[in-house]
Amino acid sequence: MSTATTSTRSAPTRRRRKDDTKLALLFIAPASVGLLVFLVWPLLTGLYYSFTEYTTLTPPQWVGLANYQKLLADPTFWTSLKVTVLYVLINIGVQTVVALVIAVLMQRLTQSTVLRSLVLAPYLVSNVVAAIVFLWILDTQLGVFNIFLQWIGFDPIAFWANETWVIPTVALVNVWRHMGYTALLLFAGLQSIPAFLYEAARTEGAGEIAMFRRITLPLLRPILALVLIMTIIGSFQVFDTVSVTTQGGPADASKVLQMYIYENAFGQYQFGYASALSVALLLILMVITFAQYWMTDAGKSDLD
Repeated sequence: MSTATTSTRSAPTRRRRKDDTKLALLFIAPASVGLLVFLVWPLLTGLYYSFTEYTTLTPPQWVGLANYQKLLADPTFWTSLKVTVLYVLINIGVQTVVALVIAVLMQRLTQSTVLRSLVLAPYLVSNVVAAIVFLWILDTQLGVFNIFLQWIGFDPIAFWANETWVIPTVALVNVWRHMGYTALLLFAGLQSIPAFLYEAARTEGAGEIAMFRRITLPLLRPILALVLIMTIIGSFQVFDTVSVTTQGGPADASKVLQMYIYENAFGQYQFGYASALSVALLLILMVITFAQYWMTDAGKSDLD
């Protein structure tokens, strides 16, 4: 009798599970289609085109590794890679330090929702709008910042036209836009650190700097590693700010990899070579991501 009752009860349960599976598949179908159409298919297509000579006027012709051999011998590629690495180092270094300071201050001094909204506000401005605004602010002749420098007795600085200043300027514009978002990610990580650890440290006479070094940084490591991985990937793909402000100048001093890829694809219509450059960038990001994940033990937490 009990076996028959159990069987009777389990049949509706199995039907409900099947119905839930169908409903779940229905919900994820649009996202899956978008993933296949806008990510997987372009990735596979670009990988194929990287082994071809392809322009808009001729069909793709298989050339094997010729594009990659050309890439290795291309001085402009290595120059753009060096420029990109310089941008990434400045952007990540300044952004991480500033965002971490903001996150710690928000946690230690105030947790106001209004303040968090203000911190996030620059991130809501698009890259193009931010670039246009700073292009005007830092203009050599009419920029308000250079007018202020002249007013206090300094010479104006050609932020966008000087080879030394251009990459730091582009990096700091993007630091301004992204530091609030990065700070909120780190602030969320700080919320997971138990408060009693700080209380115990205070009773032992530890100061703010000692607690930051011995409690905050070690316990924040998984979140900090994740944030660094995300920001490095995003930094290597910088394009909008450079395109709007300098177009890669002066003298290729701001020609980042994405700008060089764009010029080859839509300026010279060398889609095969541009695809090879894109694949090279993908491989660089994969190596950096895996190396960083391994070196920082991002999957482990000192709270465990």
